[in-house]
Amino acid sequence: MGNSALLVMDVQQDIVEIADDGSGYLRRVRRAIDGARAAGLPVIYVVIGFRPGRPDVSAHHKVLSAAVQEGLFTEGDPGTAIHPDVAPQDGDVVITKRRASAFSGSDLDLVLRVRGIDHLVLTGIATSGVVLYTLCQANDLDFGLTVLADACLDTDPEVHRTLTDRLFPRWADVLTVEDWLAARTPN
Repeated sequence: MGNSALLVMDVQQDIVEIADDGSGYLRRVRRAIDGARAAGLPVIYVVIGFRPGRPDVSAHHKVLSAAVQEGLFTEGDPGTAIHPDVAPQDGDVVITKRRASAFSGSDLDLVLRVRGIDHLVLTGIATSGVVLYTLCQANDLDFGLTVLADACLDTDPEVHRTLTDRLFPRWADVLTVEDWLAARTPN
């Protein structure tokens, strides 16, 4: 898997409140985080956040404009914080992005390159948002990729299934959290 890092993307309080389906999503993400730490892999958190006054949101961007109308994702607001069930520890990196991809408007690429990371393990909300956009951009940047399908969540379960079953396997290994952990553990 090369020099890997686990990305925990957009698992923020307001987003969890909107998307959580009661299936134990946060427990699975926590399991992936704990497994990554036990294996010595860096855990990198990515959050979406806009500056107060929202100078970084264009009226032409339908999704982000709708979020602004709802008062979501202003840096420093409690709802923009990472959900406490999966909160970072000292030494974890937290990246703020300004668009759907974890790379857009952030210094993620710099952080990864400085650490020599060439393989990303993706988790996050939403499968059709941050996970899809980050996967596409990371693929174009020649990162090796793994998607933990059950540590990704979308408000549309059918879209989630289509992406994780049909599209993502073209570019990434798609595994469950337990299968990923089992593959990382020596027999």
